[in-house]
Amino acid sequence: MTHRLKDKVVLLTGAGSIGPGWGNGKAAAVLFAREGATVFAADINLAAAEETCELIRAEGGTCAALAANVADAGSTAHLVAACLAQFGRIDVLHNNVGIVETGGPVELSEAGWDRSMDVNAKSIFLMCKHVLPHMVERGSGAIVNIASVGGMRWIGVPYIGYAASKAAVLQMTQSIALQYARAGIRCNAVVPGFLDTPLVQKSMAQSYASPDEKDAVRAARDKLCPMGHQGDAWDVAYAALFLASDEAKYITGAHLMVDGGLSATSVTL
Repeated sequence: MTHRLKDKVVLLTGAGSIGPGWGNGKAAAVLFAREGATVFAADINLAAAEETCELIRAEGGTCAALAANVADAGSTAHLVAACLAQFGRIDVLHNNVGIVETGGPVELSEAGWDRSMDVNAKSIFLMCKHVLPHMVERGSGAIVNIASVGGMRWIGVPYIGYAASKAAVLQMTQSIALQYARAGIRCNAVVPGFLDTPLVQKSMAQSYASPDEKDAVRAARDKLCPMGHQGDAWDVAYAALFLASDEAKYITGAHLMVDGGLSATSVTL
């Protein structure tokens, strides 16, 4: 450990994992705590957030958990107020919540579109709405958003709601970065490519019945990556750690690719 976030308070959404193993939020929360941060872990599933906190506490770190629906204005306001009441400030906001709704414009339901936009994009808008005034008052802060290569290009799967919502995350990141640059606040995005995480595994379990089908899809995803394999939650967590830390003090409005070279290819998927 190098204490890259020593004495920082991090408010992290989507801090639990949707299943066994390491999701992006769970890995980031534990890594941030290992690097000295006090973590306020939010998740719509309180038990999942508490599980993450227990891992942090077992290693001697400080963490508090709260259930929150970050697609809801009242819930986000309560979440931010609770973090400030318990820890006094918010140095880093890590917007990690995300879902995948499969389907193109014909197949995806209107409700599915709305869920994608609410959870993936509106949540970031709401969290920033409530955290930014506090950061402006303090004259400092770092915001790290989780976007996706799917918000930049077609990656072989028809999920228009996911793609559109993640594209919104990329543009919100730059808009916030430029509006608040002279207020001492940085805003950047981590842009993952294909990952093997509990969220992806759950989606595959719902879409493919047999282990052979799932193995075939996993192998196909590996093959599409220029490095020959998918990334994992720790790859995303370390990128988020860098952007949250003072090592990135002159970086704002950036889209940090964590995709094994996927976004640099010209291959038609």
